[in-house]
Amino acid sequence: MDSAVSEAAAVAEPSVTAETTAAPAAPARTAAGIPAQPTAAGLISGSGTGTSPGSGPDPEDGARDWQLDHSRAPVATKVVVAGGFGVGKTTFVRAISEITPLQTEALMTQASEETDDLTATPDKLTTTVAMDFGRITLDDDLVLYVFGTPGQQRFWFMWDDLIRGAIGAIVLADTRRLTDCFPALDYFESCGLPYLVAVNHFEGTERYAVSDVREALTVPERVPVVIMDARKRYSVVETLLAMVEHSLQAAPE
Repeated sequence: MDSAVSEAAAVAEPSVTAETTAAPAAPARTAAGIPAQPTAAGLISGSGTGTSPGSGPDPEDGARDWQLDHSRAPVATKVVVAGGFGVGKTTFVRAISEITPLQTEALMTQASEETDDLTATPDKLTTTVAMDFGRITLDDDLVLYVFGTPGQQRFWFMWDDLIRGAIGAIVLADTRRLTDCFPALDYFESCGLPYLVAVNHFEGTERYAVSDVREALTVPERVPVVIMDARKRYSVVETLLAMVEHSLQAAPE
């Protein structure tokens, strides 16, 4: 009887091999008996515990040079886009941003009919109530953060916060209503921030020469004036590059 039970147990019990009995290797321990922790060098190289080799930016994934070189960091700068109501500030930021732009658009209602003139932009249904925000990488290590200001006078109190830390400003102008950009020109002149005047050329409007716009706005010769189209990315890029160049020239040594 005992021999029969032993034979049955031997059949039911799986065969034990070296592979099934091998226990996992115990982690290395220090002299105090605490498991050894991965070093910083191991974490960076991917050889430490819990990391996978090759982690981090990969040139094949479209990483830029400054992302692969840990001794370099991108230079982040800030530019403000200002101007009158409905002049194209939101369109400017949307056309250039390499990320989904942050927009604070609110639906216009009858309550603003007496204050917001829609004569030049009758199809406008929304308006910026706080700011627009976008980002563009102009060079391998130059990143621009673009902030659009609200145009209505009731939101001008936000401008002091939006321009903080900016290297310069772009004042958008519409030749059909140049007087709308005067408050922005006065503001940046008074605070000493370098600025550039960008005439947003709308379809169906007359195209004026830069000299005529400068004379109409009475801006000094040191202030660049450009003609651009806020809907076209290449035109916005050229305007931003001109703004950065002007800011570098205006900056004290």
